[in-house]
Amino acid sequence: MDLNDVGVILAQIDINPNTDGLPGIAQLRTIVGAVMTVGLILAVLALIVSAIVWAMGANSANPHLAGRGKSGVLIALGAAILCGGAVTLVNFFWDVGQAV
Repeated sequence: MDLNDVGVILAQIDINPNTDGLPGIAQLRTIVGAVMTVGLILAVLALIVSAIVWAMGANSANPHLAGRGKSGVLIALGAAILCGGAVTLVNFFWDVGQAV
């Protein structure tokens, strides 16, 4: 066996995620789904509170409060995008990693 044979053997390795390898994978998926749901609910709550803060700041001529409300709205929307798109993002980067 020479050095070229080692390169051929390493190139033939194919490892994929095993969904049956550990007990409790189904429960873990359920827990992750529940955490995603809680995250989305909290993002909606943050969006509502931030919109109220923004409105109060705008109506009371308080630019600091209005700015904090705007920032909160953007952060809540970003959190909702990340929570909702987490599976898609992970799958996308998994596919990118498999192409390397």
